[in-house]
Amino acid sequence: MLSKIYVIHENNEWTEHLFNRLEELELPYEDWSVENGSVDLTSVPPEGIFYNRMSASSHTRGHRYSPELTNAVLAWLEHHGRTVINGSRALQLEVSKVLQYLELEKFGIKTPKTVAAVGKMELLEAAETFKGQKFITKHNRAGKGLGVQLFQSEGALQNYVEGEYFEPSVDGITLIQEYIESPESFITRCEFVGGKFVYAVRVDTSDGFELCPADACTIDDLYCPADKEESPSPSKFQVREDFDHPILKKYEKVLAANNIQIAGIEFIEDKNGEIYTYDINTNTNYNSDAEAKSGKYGMLEVAKFLGGKLSGDIKG
Repeated sequence: MLSKIYVIHENNEWTEHLFNRLEELELPYEDWSVENGSVDLTSVPPEGIFYNRMSASSHTRGHRYSPELTNAVLAWLEHHGRTVINGSRALQLEVSKVLQYLELEKFGIKTPKTVAAVGKMELLEAAETFKGQKFITKHNRAGKGLGVQLFQSEGALQNYVEGEYFEPSVDGITLIQEYIESPESFITRCEFVGGKFVYAVRVDTSDGFELCPADACTIDDLYCPADKEESPSPSKFQVREDFDHPILKKYEKVLAANNIQIAGIEFIEDKNGEIYTYDINTNTNYNSDAEAKSGKYGMLEVAKFLGGKLSGDIKG
């Protein structure tokens, strides 16, 4: 067995659940927090399995440059041939919706019509291509539903953009995207571990767009299940038992092509049953209430997968 599992992250509250599972399975691990740090490029990294859990929303927790530091760490590890779970390519997709959509479309997966823009005037010009349609804005480097606002008209967008509450994306790129309306107000998040489908969870969207499954971050971020034991709305997240759909094989191909082993992929269905995929989250979290009811545990599957890689039982 190799030495240990190294967990690269910037959010203790989202990672302690994994640590608990690793301890439960008696797997050796080390916490590599990258809130700040340095990388000696002349040094040689230790042997082991390295799992990247960097989040696109790190800047909302005061860790503005953690993704950049993580990128340096991953490059160093990969240069030395270490086994990295969710390596540099996963990080690239984590911090860019633009890259996610282009990659999904490459594999024949339908995404909502999207325009990326930098600059307020450019945003307003982009909105003109959505005449007669509802549309949303969102941040290119997002997570937790950052920057998601629904607009009925270009005028409403102009009031927002020119007002005091406009919130620019941390990377400067704001997306304008067609609004896909679900007749039952829910989205589906498909969880993958080891590149294979584990389960799908139905997420009620009637209360807003911030849909962190780490037990139910709300639109004001007043509740994040990563730091509380019970959800205020137990039915908000529900595992879709026996979910099966041809889209899952396409998702697995996307993950394999980008060397992503652990991810949550989200889609929405319109009134005609058409599926639109809009998010690949490589720093996936799981809802404890939904899992307890279904008897399926995502973080336990992650820990088992990491343990298999460590022992050499899982190749590749």
